[in-house]
Amino acid sequence: MTKVQNQELICVIVGASHAGSLLAIQLRKEGWSGKIVLIGAEDPLPYHRPPLSKAVLAGEKEVDKILLRPALMYANNDVQLRLGEQVTKIDRANKVLSLSSGESIAYDKLALCTGATPKHLPIGEDLPGVHYLRDAKDVAGIRADMSEGKHAIVIGGGYIGLETAAVMAKKGLTVSVVEMSPRLLQRVASPVIADYFRLLHESNGVMIETQTQVEAIATQEGRLAVQLSSGDTRQADIVIIGVGVVPETGLAEDAGLNVADGIVVDSYMRTSDPDIYAAGDCTVFPSPRYGRLLRLESVQNALDQARIAATSICAGEVVYDALPWFWSDQYEVKLQSAGLRLDHESEVVRGDPLSTDARGFSVFYMRGDRMISADCVNRAKEFMVCKRLIAERLPVNLEALADETLGADQFEKQ
Repeated sequence: MTKVQNQELICVIVGASHAGSLLAIQLRKEGWSGKIVLIGAEDPLPYHRPPLSKAVLAGEKEVDKILLRPALMYANNDVQLRLGEQVTKIDRANKVLSLSSGESIAYDKLALCTGATPKHLPIGEDLPGVHYLRDAKDVAGIRADMSEGKHAIVIGGGYIGLETAAVMAKKGLTVSVVEMSPRLLQRVASPVIADYFRLLHESNGVMIETQTQVEAIATQEGRLAVQLSSGDTRQADIVIIGVGVVPETGLAEDAGLNVADGIVVDSYMRTSDPDIYAAGDCTVFPSPRYGRLLRLESVQNALDQARIAATSICAGEVVYDALPWFWSDQYEVKLQSAGLRLDHESEVVRGDPLSTDARGFSVFYMRGDRMISADCVNRAKEFMVCKRLIAERLPVNLEALADETLGADQFEKQ
């Protein structure tokens, strides 16, 4: 633990989601004895975001059941919560933050954990039944409009769009997904994974339209009329727009910090101002593993970066080099992905990606005899083995990868 003599210092954290919430608690573990203020724009206590498009949307859980930490934990760690407030300006020269309430807060150290916001389309704005999905309030609005037998159109075939489509289909809605790219998951997954999820959704009654754009949304006889680039018009009762997110960098830009598709940080989560740090979806960071700047939209990345930022704020130095990993739940299927398939040379498929049965399959992305990424569908054991092989850059037994008579414990080359 880093010991810091900072009883009179103030650390303010802007953004109360995964990164911000953990950072506040982690600061105490690292020895920060000064004041900690956690500011969040939403009223509820910080909560897990992945369940929003799954269990919360399905009505299986409420927000108070997915809290990141109970209120008592913040109290026990002497973290002052300022929820339902927004920071409107950073005065770096005087180290003062302006709040939407009109108040000001001084800081000695500042951490920006502002996350990302949905990309907005200039269509269907303010129309009843047209929704984005990012926070608890969004989900409450969607749930109020959902009911069996209604027709839903999901714009965007990424993970959020597909997870939402899966919940709605299971709830008895007629669902269509409209994606402008040639395939689903164009930006984030391989063709094998994309083809599998198309098959999975179509087998559950979801209509998929790729290479199609939505050009306009209007109201027509009490319903929504969705005009497509094909010239067709689809009638819908509810439209969900899920076309990706953009990092929330407005505060940083206005304050003159270095921003490039995210708040630029170094390996210690420091911004271009030595007293300001950043963590989570809002950051662009140097990756020693991949030799380039990355921005990741990932819960695990947010948590790992928060730990590094807490260490750095307390005068420690640990380089951020965590292995990226992700997951998605759709219907009864769990996809778990480790690593990034950047510059891979070959792919090995284990199992049958043309079947939607519970046995699942895996895709391994290779560079020589090293695995650099893996997608595992309903194969948790293989995922855990692959995480270790990728993280430790271990040589792999290529023959064992595709041979299902050999267990995952034989993946490593002996």
